[in-house]
Amino acid sequence: MKLTETFGESAPGLLFKRYAKFCIVGGTGVMVDMGIIWLLASSSMLRWNLSLSKVIAAEVAIFNNFIWNDVWTFRGLGAERTAGLQRLIRFLKFNLICLTGITLSVLFLNIQAFWLGINVYLANFISIVLVSIWNFFMNLRFGWSQPEHQPANATNIGP
Repeated sequence: MKLTETFGESAPGLLFKRYAKFCIVGGTGVMVDMGIIWLLASSSMLRWNLSLSKVIAAEVAIFNNFIWNDVWTFRGLGAERTAGLQRLIRFLKFNLICLTGITLSVLFLNIQAFWLGINVYLANFISIVLVSIWNFFMNLRFGWSQPEHQPANATNIGP
């Protein structure tokens, strides 16, 4: 059964479909991050410093996620701005939103685990869900928002 059969072609249904794509792309980013960490920091591979390896892995994963979100998740929302400077600006916004999301995730994790006494793994999962929703809507609004002169329609859910 397709998502459109379940949720229809309504604005909330299309928004949910776009969010599902965003989460799938995020999953690929996790795999990229883990692979880069393994390649750079593993004692059986390059043996680089773990912190440096994590920074590089996170940035490569963010770049991966940006590309897939640009060509798949938010396709059509940035269509007239696909080349050069506009794409670079969207990437910088995406990067800033993701880095802010990481900060929020750490904050939520610590609040839940240390102040509320929630199991660390459950707290981490809750943090990931909250931050993924925040990242999605922030990117929809600021990264791939509709230009002022182009109103959003049924296929391009946007602010």
